[in-house]
Amino acid sequence: MKLYQSTLSDFKELYYANAALGIIASSCLGSIAAMLILMSGTGFFEMIQLFIIVAVAMWYNAAVLAQMKPKFVFNSLLISVLASIFAIVYHLLLIFI
Repeated sequence: MKLYQSTLSDFKELYYANAALGIIASSCLGSIAAMLILMSGTGFFEMIQLFIIVAVAMWYNAAVLAQMKPKFVFNSLLISVLASIFAIVYHLLLIFI
């Protein structure tokens, strides 16, 4: 919990710079996840996964553009990054195993 609190306070300190970097990171990880999902196929399950990844990445972008509170934006960034990383790892394991 201490790591979360210290990272949140750092995020709040340079909010605009971190929000801009977060948009870049969220978009890049989301596009990698989307590419890997589409490489796995275009079935119903893949389209649901693609919808979730795109919706979570857009949620973070919308939170920044709507000028929500820094804690909400930070939590949205964490959810977006973790969802994308989970999808990337899952699909890389499917490809290589």
